[in-house]
Amino acid sequence: MLYAIISEDKPDSLADRLSTRPAHLDRLNQLKDAGRLVLAGPHPAIDSPDPGDAGFSGSLVVAEFASLQEAQAWADADPYMTAGVYRQVTVKPFNKVLP
Repeated sequence: MLYAIISEDKPDSLADRLSTRPAHLDRLNQLKDAGRLVLAGPHPAIDSPDPGDAGFSGSLVVAEFASLQEAQAWADADPYMTAGVYRQVTVKPFNKVLP
């Protein structure tokens, strides 16, 4: 089943986000290589594809996991979580309708 992992950044977390990004992307690429990643990306803190120093307000990952518990465990082990980038992470079942 698909799950949406909706993460919210802590204030002033841009430096931690940038330094942890390679490890975060590595895990996402593992999901992609396994054919389980639907989409992933950050939420810019301002209305711009490149927010610069404004940074990001969070992230969204939609991926396939065997269960809600597996999706939650994957989210809990995200390098952004362990580095203190995220202040809150919500994991929910997701039904893709379109496209």
